[in-house]
Amino acid sequence: MSEVVVGVAVAIPQPHATVLTNWRRHVGDPAADLVFPHVTLLPPTPVPADAMDDVEAHLAVAAKEVEPFSMHLAGTGTFRPLSPVVFIQVATGVSQCETLEGAIRTGPLERELAFPYHPHVTVAHDIPDAGLDDAYDGLSTFVARFAVGSFVLFSREDGGRWTWRTEFPLGGTEGDAAG
Repeated sequence: MSEVVVGVAVAIPQPHATVLTNWRRHVGDPAADLVFPHVTLLPPTPVPADAMDDVEAHLAVAAKEVEPFSMHLAGTGTFRPLSPVVFIQVATGVSQCETLEGAIRTGPLERELAFPYHPHVTVAHDIPDAGLDDAYDGLSTFVARFAVGSFVLFSREDGGRWTWRTEFPLGGTEGDAAG
């Protein structure tokens, strides 16, 4: 039986996505052009290819758990020394991400996590310390505010690139985020 590796995330909109991708390139992160800037709601998860209709139906229901909301990203954080990751912190929108993550990681997408869920935007991962330090310092004043009206189901191609698959509107409608 063939499998599809999927992930679910809040995609970071433009122009912020370009800024973060350019920083990832600048510090030498090989994932810069494979992974769109995002806040993970479900990490890479293999599912049977013939279960994708059930997965999408499940995600449509999970999206109804949270109304559109505002997200505020501010400054950097790191998981070092536990994990060689530098990230942008989610300052506003944490509780909505936690609610969505809990609703998504059930049913056909139920799985254990290696680490407790912590919403963030990775900007450097698994690169030398100098690059991690550069990302941490260089993005320390990064700020972005934007409306979140949906999340996205991604699938990973053989080369490692993540492809946008389906977008799910929050609250079951196409409404604007509350300010």
